[in-house]
Amino acid sequence: MSAQEIITRHLDLWTSAISHKSTAGRGTNGKIELTGIKKLRELILELAVRGKLVPQVPTDEQAETIIKGIEQAYTSRPEGKQVKVHSSTDNIEAPNEPFEIPGKWKWVQLKAIGTIGSSSRVHQKDWKKAGVPFYRAREIVQLSKHGHVEDDLFISEELYSSLTRKGLVPETNDIMITGVGTIGIPYVVGANDRFYFKDASVLIFKNIFKLNPLYLRLFFLSPSWQQSIHEYSMGTTVHTLTISRAGATLVPLPPYSEQQRIVEKVEELMALCDRLEQQSSDQITAHETLVDALLDTLTQSRDATELADNWARLAAHFDTLFTTEHSIERLKQTILQFAVMGKLVVQNPNEESASVLLEKISEEKRRLVKEGKIKNPKELGAPGNETPYPVPRGWQWEKLGNFTLVGTGATPSRDRADYYSPPEHPWVTSGETDQDYIFETKERVSSLAVKETNITIYPAGTLVVAMYGQGKTRGQISELKVAAGTNQACAAIRPLNKELHHRRYIKLCFVKLYDEIRDGAAGGAQPNLNTGKIANTLIPLPPLQEQHRIVKKVDELMALCDQLKARLSKASETRLRLAETVTEQAIGNGVLNG
Repeated sequence: MSAQEIITRHLDLWTSAISHKSTAGRGTNGKIELTGIKKLRELILELAVRGKLVPQVPTDEQAETIIKGIEQAYTSRPEGKQVKVHSSTDNIEAPNEPFEIPGKWKWVQLKAIGTIGSSSRVHQKDWKKAGVPFYRAREIVQLSKHGHVEDDLFISEELYSSLTRKGLVPETNDIMITGVGTIGIPYVVGANDRFYFKDASVLIFKNIFKLNPLYLRLFFLSPSWQQSIHEYSMGTTVHTLTISRAGATLVPLPPYSEQQRIVEKVEELMALCDRLEQQSSDQITAHETLVDALLDTLTQSRDATELADNWARLAAHFDTLFTTEHSIERLKQTILQFAVMGKLVVQNPNEESASVLLEKISEEKRRLVKEGKIKNPKELGAPGNETPYPVPRGWQWEKLGNFTLVGTGATPSRDRADYYSPPEHPWVTSGETDQDYIFETKERVSSLAVKETNITIYPAGTLVVAMYGQGKTRGQISELKVAAGTNQACAAIRPLNKELHHRRYIKLCFVKLYDEIRDGAAGGAQPNLNTGKIANTLIPLPPLQEQHRIVKKVDELMALCDQLKARLSKASETRLRLAETVTEQAIGNGVLNG
């Protein structure tokens, strides 16, 4: 079977196998990665360097001819030539031949077909704002991926001239290879390139014997090369690729003419991958746009009749619409939107209105103040005309701080060991609000810390909101399942009505309003919330009995969404495994040349 047939026979597999790059914060899908097409690109490169991508031609010269020519040039090189070349017969420690290659090919160590070297030392004090570009590993990676880089480092013309007289300088068709961080990434030096490079951070392969640089580049991009250099790379937290290790790496070398045929075929197939990738991205974008538009029609329905009609149209295509993580997450958001707009469950006009509930809470607040159990909280005033949208009869917009208690905490001094030992009271930090419930905390504080610092031990059932933190932490909400204090980065919300569904309704409002609450944060590089903003958050409050129905219905629908997501994840995992299996089988056997 040819490489082209492998691609076309499994086209649906390559385009449907996707994965998700997770990102921090609740309610995010992360970015989609077209994993199947990524695997296909890797397969093409691997078939190329194994001699399975194009047919061998009987009239091609043996690769051995190239080696002999190199050895002859090596032995007859002029005295004093600065370029150092190793004979292919040098006794160098190297791994065994990694895989079988065609008969006319030759395994050869990289340093036997050119020179692997580095640059002369350039000190940071010599970096300039203009002059000759000076590239580190990160710039080589950018050049490899995009073909250009934003030059932010330079050296002077004088220093460049001095360095190039003493050592190696990049010339057309040489190959730069990253030596630290993301190691082994190649860049072929172009005819118009003029730059210098950082010692140890970047290696240079001097292509002095005029091998096809594009073939060498695709070898340096292949999984085989990456596996080889990472297997033997040195360093603990940061991988490094040394000159000696790179030079000892075995390269599968085809005849000259086959190198060119391989390059042309790889370019053709990579162009096909580009088209597949674009088509897949377009289809994903179109699907997301369609789902968003249809769900928007639901939330914009003028009345129950129109909502029922819109839902019926959407439900008829449910199996084809909700087939991605994005669509399921969007459905979840729509469910929450219905919940806080009063469109999720039936209203009962005989139930006590939200105004009655708020009056009862006010009475409870006055009682607690009179008994000295709480301080008299600041009245925030009525919402007025600032409400975001109309709510059903019996509902009422209200500021959170008018029917709950909003507080915060503190961080005891780290210099006081007795503030943390004995570890008596659970103590919450903002990073722990990424979970729905907090059963245990990473740290505990002592009773002395609670007594001497601004820490309140809040009862179980208190809602904790992150006011600041890294990434999308701000605005996250969790519920304490144990009595605990918090640090100053958290707001603690204590509902004065102790009904379970009351605090859970408030919690789902915060989940729905997550982005709006984050947008309300103030500050510079890292915008923050504060207890005042939390207390002034507007909540659309239904009657207490309706809150119970809403919470119950949300739980039911979210469970269904989670089941959909689990099935989707299992199917996606299966497609990814199939893509890997097809790749392994194509490389190992069953692929004919051509």
